Amino acid sequence: MRTMPDNKTAKPLLLLVDDVSENLQLLAQHLKDDYELAFATDGEQAIAMATETSPNLILLDIMMPGIDGIETCRRLKKRPNTAAIPVIFLTAKTEVDDIVKGFEAGAVDYVNKPFRAPELRARVHAHVQLHRLKGLLHVCAQCQKIRNEENEWERIDHYVTRHTNTKFSHGYCPSCFKKFEEELETED
Repeated sequence: MRTMPDNKTAKPLLLLVDDVSENLQLLAQHLKDDYELAFATDGEQAIAMATETSPNLILLDIMMPGIDGIETCRRLKKRPNTAAIPVIFLTAKTEVDDIVKGFEAGAVDYVNKPFRAPELRARVHAHVQLHRLKGLLHVCAQCQKIRNEENEWERIDHYVTRHTNTKFSHGYCPSCFKKFEEELETED
């Protein structure tokens, strides 16, 4: 499991998998400003790195030597420690059958090569955000604080604001306002 850095604004980690180094360089050029990047050049290496680093998302080519991207994705989805990692296929295979096979293997999205950089960044961002918000969130039953990535408890509104663009306004719901009024009346 990857250890989160102390920096609360740490960049999400992407694992980029392609057997062509020029493709990895091109991806890095478009993603390096917003993400921490790790690279693999084949399926076996991708599985090992995903297991070791727990990336927030994997961009995976289909056509690679050894085990292809489809089989790599299937294996990742069978492992408890990598099954929840979203996989986006990034490939030159554009036939409907190939796309369906990708989704059946467990991918969350499918992008064709050559890719359009703004579209790829938007898809990656969307799936990283969904991955962050998906899953079990530990909330204290008493104070309603949430346990964050650093295993610390913080207010849920602060946590959500840090991970999304959501803004909160605060006030009292009717039942809490009534309790507040009753407490004021008993103090007088």
